[in-house]
Amino acid sequence: MKKSLQRIAAAILFLLVISGCSMQSEEEAIKSAKEAADKVFSSKQEIKTNYTLDSFSMYLPNGLEVKEADASNAILEDGDQTFIVFFNSLENTLSKISYKAAAAKKDEALLLDTFKDKEKFGYIRILPHNEDNKYELQIGVGGVKITTYTSKGELDNDSEDIMKIAHSIAFQHTNTVQK
Repeated sequence: MKKSLQRIAAAILFLLVISGCSMQSEEEAIKSAKEAADKVFSSKQEIKTNYTLDSFSMYLPNGLEVKEADASNAILEDGDQTFIVFFNSLENTLSKISYKAAAAKKDEALLLDTFKDKEKFGYIRILPHNEDNKYELQIGVGGVKITTYTSKGELDNDSEDIMKIAHSIAFQHTNTVQK
């Protein structure tokens, strides 16, 4: 009996050590989120739209569903996670209007960084949320911004998906908005 308790205790200790070693710190998670967003932003690969709304089309990752939409907004859901999409069709891909609004909370931000090339301007902002281990993630490209609340472990995946969505919306309208 005593040996089986020792084995159980050793197994639990081993699992705790293994899970503790694989957990990312907040700083590592934020860095990974920025790198994921930057990788998509900097990619020359076209992100094709696969979902059409009345006013715009977008790339919709697997698992996300459109719950509501109007001329400039869409609410996406993946289980209990909500993504709010805002699209200002009057802004071009170099617009900084959403970034300027996001920068108003720069003192609260764990990360506020920009991405820029000749064709587009984008940003990522991560704020702490009042729930433990939750973060407000906002990514924008030109006149598109997308916001969600996510966990530390999903910051990088959500950053990649959101940047793909924002990029797909912004670039489908490149030819219809004066630069």
